[in-house]
Parts: sequence; structure tokens; C-alpha cells
Amino acid sequence: MRPSRIKAKLQRNDPALITCLHLTDPSVHELTSLMGFDGIWLDMEHHCYSLETAAGLMRAARSGASDIVCRPAKGEFMRMQRMLEAGAQAIMYPRCDDAQEAAEVVKWMKFPPWGERGFDGGNPDMPYCTMPMVEYVRQANEETLLVLQIEQPKTVEHVEEIAAVDGVDVLFVGKGDLSLQSGVPGQMDHESIRDAIRKTAQAAKNAGKHWGCPSGSMEQTQELLEMGARFIAHQADIIMIKNALEKIQRDFSPLGFTFDNRLDPASTS
Repeated sequence: MRPSRIKAKLQRNDPALITCLHLTDPSVHELTSLMGFDGIWLDMEHHCYSLETAAGLMRAARSGASDIVCRPAKGEFMRMQRMLEAGAQAIMYPRCDDAQEAAEVVKWMKFPPWGERGFDGGNPDMPYCTMPMVEYVRQANEETLLVLQIEQPKTVEHVEEIAAVDGVDVLFVGKGDLSLQSGVPGQMDHESIRDAIRKTAQAAKNAGKHWGCPSGSMEQTQELLEMGARFIAHQADIIMIKNALEKIQRDFSPLGFTFDNRLDPASTS
């Protein structure tokens, strides 16, 4: 079975960088993986494509080095298992409430004796019934990575207990939802958010686990690394395309080109 690039890096205490791909063209996932990014974040909490489509994107990514970090919606335990069977190396579980829910996620993600995940084997992760069952189960339990998202103030209160759950690999602060639930929407640098990051970092350190969060710049990433973060998410394909298109408009407007920008009419007046 395919080993996890991210897990190997974290075991060496090396930083791992993932990027989010929303577009469903397999070529984008193939290109990103061939370029050697540590992980591709597939967000199936907020986006509407099917697991069948996701499986095709994972297949394209297997041409290169990238792990697939797949995010289900809260409570989608059976879907999470199918994501792993389709070839995801990591699950990013959103809006974890407490240690009890963390243990429930581990139970669905790991095979016995660690958890209660059901066995099939006829899917890309084994792959396709080509391994002895005992070896497959052992490797799957060792290689699959669990990332739990800290996204609510009440979760921050339980972050020490969550970090201590056996099978949790990474605590990931979701600053967007956390700012919304904290009453400071969009204020990613608010003291309450920074305090949640500090508490998460300390909880991870105390439990011998790793932590991380999204980063918008190299400067933010440097600060996070200095705080001990090793799991960094940066950028998304939609944003990168948007930024590139805006740059074209800025560069070409002085040459006399005009644009009917329905998103920002003032920028092209």
C-alpha cells in the first residue's frame, strides 16, 4: 500500500505543506502531485462533487508524490471509510467537539484491534486484493493520518484531552470557522484566535503530537513554524487562478485594454 509522505515527514519533525484543490479536472491534481507537494486537500465538507469524482482525482494524484488529505463533513463516518478505500492517505475531520468524538473518529478510521473499521480490500488503497490481509491491516493502521480540526471555542476548552487520544496525529486550527464561532468573523489575527492557536500548540506538544493551520503568506508560515507547527495549508487553486487573472488585468489595463469585470466593476472603470 502507498505510504504517507506527510506522516513520514512529521515523524522526522519536518514541515509538511498541503494545498487545496477545488477544481475537479484530474489534470490539476496530477500536475500538483507530479510537482511534489506533500498533500492535496480535497474538501468534501463544502463542495458538492461525488465520492466517485473524488476517487478519479485521487487516481490522477497517484501519478506523483502527493498524499490526499480528504475532508468529510462532521459525522460522515461511513463516507470517511470509503475515502480511505479510494486512496486517501489522510482524513481531515471538521468541527471535532471533544475527546469522545475524537475517539469515535479513530474507531471508524482504524482496523481492529485499534478501531472497528470494516474490511474489504478490493479498492485502490490495498490495492485491489493484492496484499495479505494481515499486512494490509497493519500498514493501513500505521500509514493513515488523522487530522482533527479545532474550530469552535468549546473545542479549545477540550484541546488537551483531544490531543491525548491515541490515533490522533495532527490538531489543525480552522481559523475561519473559529473566528465565526468566536464572534469575530474574518479577524484571523484576533487575540482570541491567537490564544486558541497557542493553546492548541501547547496541547500538541504535551501529547507528543503535531499541529498546524492555514497560512496566507511566507511570513505567517515562518511564525507558525517558529511556534512548532509542522502541518501547513497554503493557497487554493481557485484563489491562485483569481490572483493570476487580476494580475493580467492590472498589467494590461495601462495598454488600453478594458474588462467587463462583473465581480469588481470599479477595478476596470
